[in-house]
Amino acid sequence: MKLDSDLQAIQEVRNCLQEAKAAQKLLEKMTQPQIDAIVFAMAEAAEQHAERLGAMAVHETGFGKVADKKAKNLFVARDIYAAIKDMQTVGIIRKDNAKQVWEIAQPVGTIAAIIPSTNPTSTVLFKCLIALKARNAIVISPHPSALRCSQESAAVMRVAAESAGAPPGLIHCLSHPSLEASGELMRHQLTDLILATGGTAMVKAAYSSGKPAYGVGPGNVPVYIHQSANIPNTVSHILQSKTFDYGTICASEQALVVDQSIKPRLIQELQRQGAYFLNEQDKQKVSSLLTVAKGMNPQVVGRSPQAIASKAGITVPDSAQILIAEESEVGHNYPFSMEKLCPVLALYTVNDWQEGCQTCIELLTLGGLGHTLGIHAEDQSVIEAFGLEKPASRIVVNTGTTFGGIGATTGIFPSMTLGCGTFGNNITSDNIGPQHLLNIKRVAFGIKEMPVPKEPVTTNTDPNHVASQVADSLIKANQLGITREEVAQIIRKVLTDMQLS
Repeated sequence: MKLDSDLQAIQEVRNCLQEAKAAQKLLEKMTQPQIDAIVFAMAEAAEQHAERLGAMAVHETGFGKVADKKAKNLFVARDIYAAIKDMQTVGIIRKDNAKQVWEIAQPVGTIAAIIPSTNPTSTVLFKCLIALKARNAIVISPHPSALRCSQESAAVMRVAAESAGAPPGLIHCLSHPSLEASGELMRHQLTDLILATGGTAMVKAAYSSGKPAYGVGPGNVPVYIHQSANIPNTVSHILQSKTFDYGTICASEQALVVDQSIKPRLIQELQRQGAYFLNEQDKQKVSSLLTVAKGMNPQVVGRSPQAIASKAGITVPDSAQILIAEESEVGHNYPFSMEKLCPVLALYTVNDWQEGCQTCIELLTLGGLGHTLGIHAEDQSVIEAFGLEKPASRIVVNTGTTFGGIGATTGIFPSMTLGCGTFGNNITSDNIGPQHLLNIKRVAFGIKEMPVPKEPVTTNTDPNHVASQVADSLIKANQLGITREEVAQIIRKVLTDMQLS
């Protein structure tokens, strides 16, 4: 009997999870040197196949550039590996001798990984690397439009891991991706944690699955350019960042917010370095392409400026690296103010940094809360004000936000999954790494005694009570030739005279 496609996809999920769970139990028993050898082999394989996988991604999805896809894969193989290779993830990983607390790492188990179409190969490589570093198994749900390149990336990681001694079956990539399959993967009892990178709907589904989940939010990244900025350096950083892989990284710049006093110099430098400014008529044509039902139009995501212009029915020079339109409004009715994962930018003009601050907050609120903000300035007080006030988890200063946000040109932990904190309805504002895929147990020794207060001694001074107690004592001792009641009467009278009643 042949199963229909939905049932087949669901059954595949269940089979993958069962195999992954069994393999993870074996991985969990391995030593730190064994785990590190496996991760090293995976990083080497990612580097060796970086260009081939990048080319597959561009060919299959139509998004981005082969050279930049390769660079993202190499970022995982080199930078991210360098950041995690010495991380302790097995056994006792920390001892606080002063407080007498030991921290013990334990894997979370089996991870469900949701993969986007914009960065499929690099995200698969990344999630496999950090999952196994923390001794977890991983089952990948690829985007349907990036199925082959995601599967091949997972296969490269699986072969490398198993050749280095990993148990077979730790890494799986679904061959029948669908909403039903992703739902089954996220809700299944054998899934322990979800790593969701993708659209808002998919992230919401991860959070509603009943499982612990790390999700990400959209990155409508504003970049404020203060009058103290170094204009040539600023433009160079922005263009390199926004044109990288045709803008497919969610930390890429989406809108420039510039002080009026330096706007003419900024525009001149942007044009000199290859930016093309749209006139009002061309702006309207491109604007009509950018969104579909208030979401990004996949037909322009990761496409070149010339391809976008052609779709819009306009002509731009072959030398144009990026398309820019001046904008003054923010909202869903103004597509240039929204997230655009392509080489297109909005340009806003403000009078000073306070107005720039407000515009940046409006842009973040529209669709990028908690993600990333850029600022180009030499005035430290303005940089500090932006860092203190903005609802963004990464404030990237004097570098491209694409590279600064993922930790390629900043000291932020390098990652391909960027949390947005509670600003963006995420559980963390961190760049995700193996440390987020561990349960940390604590062995805590007693180092002090708990003070126990003594019960207070209370004295009952009621005359009748005192008299009865004394009378009883005297009668028991046979020291008087009178009755107990007579003794009590005498004592009561004495106490009354002493004004104790």
